Amino acid sequence: MQTRLDGIGMTSQRTRDRLVNRLQEQGIRNISVLDAIRNTPRHLFVDEALATRAYEDTALPIGNSQTISQPYIVARMTEVLITGQQMKSVLEVGTGSGYQTAILAQLVDRVYSVERIQRFIPVAKQRIEQLQLPNVQYAHRDGFSGWPTYAPYDGIIVTAAPLEIPNALLRQLAPGGRLIIPQGDNESQQLLCITNTEDGFTTEKLDWVTFVPLVEGIE
Repeated sequence: MQTRLDGIGMTSQRTRDRLVNRLQEQGIRNISVLDAIRNTPRHLFVDEALATRAYEDTALPIGNSQTISQPYIVARMTEVLITGQQMKSVLEVGTGSGYQTAILAQLVDRVYSVERIQRFIPVAKQRIEQLQLPNVQYAHRDGFSGWPTYAPYDGIIVTAAPLEIPNALLRQLAPGGRLIIPQGDNESQQLLCITNTEDGFTTEKLDWVTFVPLVEGIE
């Protein structure tokens, strides 16, 4: 258990440190985010056959046509979400492998994570429990509907791209809260930061990105 957490060779702490250095070179500045990336063994969140690629700055497959996001994108989305604002309650749409969940759990008080593919949830939960991160709740839900039970959220982060911003997610955003979400089709997607202000929702365009589509329904 301990050996696998620490990693060896291409999954070692030294390899993880090199990833953090690359993220800094790409413009990630939030020290808390960088520390969370440094402290999280990404190789736990991919199949063993892909473990030696875990600290490459690239997305990797996790099954069911889904991916674990590129570390830069995880860092970028998280940095925009939390910088300059205390996040007590965050909704994550798309648990997937649990890697983004684990990063968030180190930085906010409570993470509520929803996933449409049921088989991903127990695996992600086991990985996150292995890292002794107890502040996450999970639900098997359609991401388009969010998780109204615990709304409003200080932040919402979506790890798949819809064609249109789901109104349900906007309704679940607290005043002053931020929604970080990719939007677009397979040909063109932009990462957006939508803020719930006194005058309505404002949208900032961040980066051109490539995400799997946000799909309705559960399986």
